[in-house]
Amino acid sequence: MTTTPRWRALTHHHLFWPVAVLVILLLVNVPFTPDFFAIKMTDGHLYGSLVSIVLFGSPLILVAVGMTLVIATGGIDLSVGAVVAITGALTCSYISDQADQSALSGVFLALGIGLAAAIVCGLWNGFLVARMGIQPIIATLIIMVAGRGVAQLITDGQIITVNSEPYKLIGGGYWLTLPFSIFIVAAVVAVTVVLTRRTALGLLVESVGGNAEASRLVGIRSMRIKIMVYVFCALCAGIAGLMISSNTSAADGNNAGLWIELDAILAVVIGGTPLLGGRFSIGGTVVGALVIQTLTTTIYTIGVPTQTNLVFKAAVVIIVCLMQSPKFRAKVFGARLGGKQAAAPAPAETAPAAEASPKMEVS
Repeated sequence: MTTTPRWRALTHHHLFWPVAVLVILLLVNVPFTPDFFAIKMTDGHLYGSLVSIVLFGSPLILVAVGMTLVIATGGIDLSVGAVVAITGALTCSYISDQADQSALSGVFLALGIGLAAAIVCGLWNGFLVARMGIQPIIATLIIMVAGRGVAQLITDGQIITVNSEPYKLIGGGYWLTLPFSIFIVAAVVAVTVVLTRRTALGLLVESVGGNAEASRLVGIRSMRIKIMVYVFCALCAGIAGLMISSNTSAADGNNAGLWIELDAILAVVIGGTPLLGGRFSIGGTVVGALVIQTLTTTIYTIGVPTQTNLVFKAAVVIIVCLMQSPKFRAKVFGARLGGKQAAAPAPAETAPAAEASPKMEVS
């Protein structure tokens, strides 16, 4: 009798279905790759499919975490892919011009230039949305379109390659046997969770997303909150751009971060954050990003044709979103249980009727 309420409470948890889909996708790979869950130590580094999923999913996790706070305020940021390209282009362009590309001073200065450009993009988006009142999808579309052109201007339409060991560490290096990018992602996620769940900042973000005007009337600086989340989102995209260009030791202004904004939005939605804003889940976003990356890995593992992988990905995302919908679950699973639930109260209804008849005879 107690298992049904517990199971119902478990299935109603916002992380249940994303985690369930993640586990299913991981298990699907086993028949095609028997050692899929194997993790090996080679040259002091851990290797394996699970490590690769986290490694290649790190940029998406970063972008999705920043996107989560933007969506929580009722906005959207379509410019993150262009910010990824701009950051990588500026950083690699500066490093490639140095006589000693491995000099720490030059690498740190290049990182500062790239991240500063990302922050400027975030300030621009926040200014258009919060100060100018432009719809977020339009305001961020400006950098989405123009930003990638700026990245190609920086690289002169070419792929800039670098040979810098310190820079390679960010996205392609290892530390304590694990990819260094995992530690960067863990640090960013941990700081985000602490600031949004251990302070009042998270409540302020959710209140602005719930009703920005009401938040302003009670004294919350909603404009500053909106500008802040767009800057944070752009900063996360900038760090992701450093990872991507560092992993390949090259900057590609045309393809770096291409369509990552769509994957980030899907990861946020899969994680249970509503696009209308008002509430968010950082943990759900991380799981959603891992679902997207695992799905990409699964597509290549089972041999799905390249030209149909986007359709396959869309189908899985639709299934996850439907399973998260309370109305959909009520219609599908409620219909199966409807007959049993309706038949159970029948004895309770007939018993009072049997007891009532003698009273009527006495009267």
